[in-house]
Amino acid sequence: MQGDLVVVFGGSGFVGTQVVRALAKRGKRVRVPMRRPHLGHELRVTGDVGQVQLVQANVRFPDSVAAALEGADAVVNCVGLLSEKGPQTFSAVQAEGAEAIAKAAAARGVERFVHVSAIADPKTGARYARTKAAAEDAVRAAVPSATILRPSLVFGSEDGFFNRFANMAKFAPALPLIGGKTKFQPVYVGDVAEAVANALDRDDARGQTYELGGPRVYTMRELMTFITDTIDRPRPLAPIPFFAATPLGMLLDATFRLYPFANAPLTGDQVALLKRDNVVSPGAKTLADLGVTQLESVESLVPNYLWKFRPYGQFQTRQNA
Repeated sequence: MQGDLVVVFGGSGFVGTQVVRALAKRGKRVRVPMRRPHLGHELRVTGDVGQVQLVQANVRFPDSVAAALEGADAVVNCVGLLSEKGPQTFSAVQAEGAEAIAKAAAARGVERFVHVSAIADPKTGARYARTKAAAEDAVRAAVPSATILRPSLVFGSEDGFFNRFANMAKFAPALPLIGGKTKFQPVYVGDVAEAVANALDRDDARGQTYELGGPRVYTMRELMTFITDTIDRPRPLAPIPFFAATPLGMLLDATFRLYPFANAPLTGDQVALLKRDNVVSPGAKTLADLGVTQLESVESLVPNYLWKFRPYGQFQTRQNA
């Protein structure tokens, strides 16, 4: 509803930024709790003057979460991690953080709640997947009317997948391939943001769970080949079996935890996730059920931001077509 105050946790992140933008376009007032609000100045210009408010809060501290929800009409939780660093662990941020937000929302009587989770099978044993599942359970227990959204691999100009491997291809003579047959259903970040905004306004979305995937399913090998073709850097793909990738990921994770300003290129948790397909389940409610039907594709958008990784820039004719 126009004029509502929506509090968006994780609003400064890759998905959250687009959610804030989508809500502002609909006339919502948006509050973004951040650990360091002085670094979020770019968010202020996503809406009219004064429409987007930044406040200090940390999901690891429930009192700050409760304060951030003062006067809220609705809540969106986009908080998530791809890797752990110091006190920012999957358990503390994704599971306990989601529980703190949901309990604070329930205490204030907020029933319109959207929780952005992920398609991640906890049976893989990955901490990421287990804490995502725990977060969903905690949100449901505190706010039964909450809408849960589970996107597949999310892509966009600042994504951590296509950009990451394209950058790797600039320097590596070959690209590692783990789980080459594992399937993904990449979904555009703007479509996810639209789904969040729609879910807040639709009564039929309350208490429902949706799985969000794009228009096409790819294998990991197909995605890697698409990246190298798009940036015009042919690279052989070097398959790494899971029995070798797992200890390698664990070693890299342990090593990079010692460096506060860099994330590990691979973790044991990520290897575990690659053992299961990441696609919309048969019979699941989808983007279409939330009114999002015109989906952007990988082919139409990703080349528009991967050009910077090409050898000779944006307008140079491809040498390896």
